[in-house]
Amino acid sequence: MHNDTIVALATPSGSGAIAVIRLSGPEALTLASNQFKSVSGKDLKAQATHTIHLGHIVDGEKTIDEVLLSLFKNPNSYTGEDVVEISCHGSSYIQQEIIQLFIRKGCRMATAGEFTLRAFLNGKLDLSQAEAVADLISSDNEASHQIAMQQMRGGFSSEIAKLREELLNFASLIELELDFAEEDVEFADRTQFKQLIERIVFVLKRLIDSFSVGNVIKNGIPVAIVGEPNVGKSTLLNALLNEDRAIVSEIAGTTRDTIEDEISIGGMGFRFIDTAGIRETKDVVENIGIKKTFEKIEQAQVVMFLVSSLQLAAGEEAISSFLIEIEKVKNKFPQKQLLVVLNKIDQITDTDLGQISTALRTQASNVIPISAKTGFGVEQLTDQLLNLINTGALRNNETIVTNSRHYDALLKAFEEIQKVQYGLETNLSGDLLAIDIRQALYHFGEITGEITNDDLLGNIFANFCIGK
Repeated sequence: MHNDTIVALATPSGSGAIAVIRLSGPEALTLASNQFKSVSGKDLKAQATHTIHLGHIVDGEKTIDEVLLSLFKNPNSYTGEDVVEISCHGSSYIQQEIIQLFIRKGCRMATAGEFTLRAFLNGKLDLSQAEAVADLISSDNEASHQIAMQQMRGGFSSEIAKLREELLNFASLIELELDFAEEDVEFADRTQFKQLIERIVFVLKRLIDSFSVGNVIKNGIPVAIVGEPNVGKSTLLNALLNEDRAIVSEIAGTTRDTIEDEISIGGMGFRFIDTAGIRETKDVVENIGIKKTFEKIEQAQVVMFLVSSLQLAAGEEAISSFLIEIEKVKNKFPQKQLLVVLNKIDQITDTDLGQISTALRTQASNVIPISAKTGFGVEQLTDQLLNLINTGALRNNETIVTNSRHYDALLKAFEEIQKVQYGLETNLSGDLLAIDIRQALYHFGEITGEITNDDLLGNIFANFCIGK
């Protein structure tokens, strides 16, 4: 099914200044040549690869559009096949006329991700690089873009491939030992093998641990804004987004449901969740909103606990009561990063602010005084959010795992490598060691695509857009 010629729109559907229509396959050049009339009379088939030509797409005597045609001859193309890209005017009518013309002439409409699938099948990309193409297209902040670029250039797959190759070499020696079992010879140096396994364990642990960071970078770091009613949660959300996203009023309990929006801070994507105020209430609708608040805290990586400085300025009893609330949240969600935000500081004295801040820091190390209404302290708050997120690996250009399929394969490979390590320590026989090594190699191969199946490929490439 992958030996025919496919066609698809490579740019977003709809009207625009230009559109790009892509053909790939053994007949791409012939079909394009038959429907393309160069303004200078060039024979398209005789032109060099990676060249651009001005002319018209014609259907018999009918001229459909003036276009620029880009030519990429195999194997030096994205898919490894002959590829032709037609840059036409962005009218929806023109796009469809050109696509339907090539379908009538023998092309097939490409399926989702089929161009990248062909690139994989023709050895232009390994599977993890192909998946990075989709991540790159969907990246909406600097951090996710950087990770996708690194993976597409082979940073992750080359690290896995190197470990797999070294493990494969030792596996071959152990398999060789099995062929000479009666002679009781040892081809694989067990000391070197132990060192290799220790290095593989170290790398696998680092890659597995990086997934917690990579996953939130890819999908946006969820931050739940919580606190009692009327402490300024919605005002803060609006200040962070720099727009009136949430309704703000003096009436306590205005926010009945969660409101979410995303922004990029320092190249990192953050998903802020404005929640309903936490308090005892008999209002049925508000109680549903409060229940959702606790559900959103469960999903968040960072909990931003807001409190009104006016409330705490009332005295030690109010501060003590709030400290109890902080302790409850810390006990209920011990794995969450907690950031205490002291809002409405423009409405209290500097003396009161100093006393409140000192008291709060006994229970919370991260206390940020702000005025969401005036914007004072909001920049310091965003800086603190960045500090809470572990981006050291990103800054050091280390490999970060963002794909859950890769994460699952790494966990399985790690489990098998631990079995190999235990077998070496207990002098397990070579035939049993070989079984565990084969399983580890299998899971390494799943990541880069040395080992795959049609169901897996169908599942991966079904998530791509048609023209990619």
